[in-house]
Amino acid sequence: MLVGQALLERARSLSNRPEDQIARACGYVGPSGRLLKKSFYRALVEAKGYSLPNGSNGGSGGGAKGRQAEFRTRVHGNGNLLIGHAYTRRLGLEPGQEFRIELHRDSGAIWLTPLDSESGPDEA
Repeated sequence: MLVGQALLERARSLSNRPEDQIARACGYVGPSGRLLKKSFYRALVEAKGYSLPNGSNGGSGGGAKGRQAEFRTRVHGNGNLLIGHAYTRRLGLEPGQEFRIELHRDSGAIWLTPLDSESGPDEA
């Protein structure tokens, strides 16, 4: 991702293009291919010499807090069920970890059992 003067120069050279194309050309794309617009705009503002407060955990502005974990999800049109970053982070899960999926139809529960602990869930 470009920052500072390099970012400003590249953005200026592409100023006749749509914003999404400029952000992509400057490297503001996440690992999944998603465009990182907020990071791009923050980097532009900082490259112009403005100091921004750290945006983690809502900052001190009291404005919008972005997406909030609400412990709800839905099945997507393609049949996938997404468990977002907020939840995996709260559980301390790391990229690359593997799980066995256990379905409990009687209760409607889905259990994720880490493959490195094949002993199964604790019975308390």
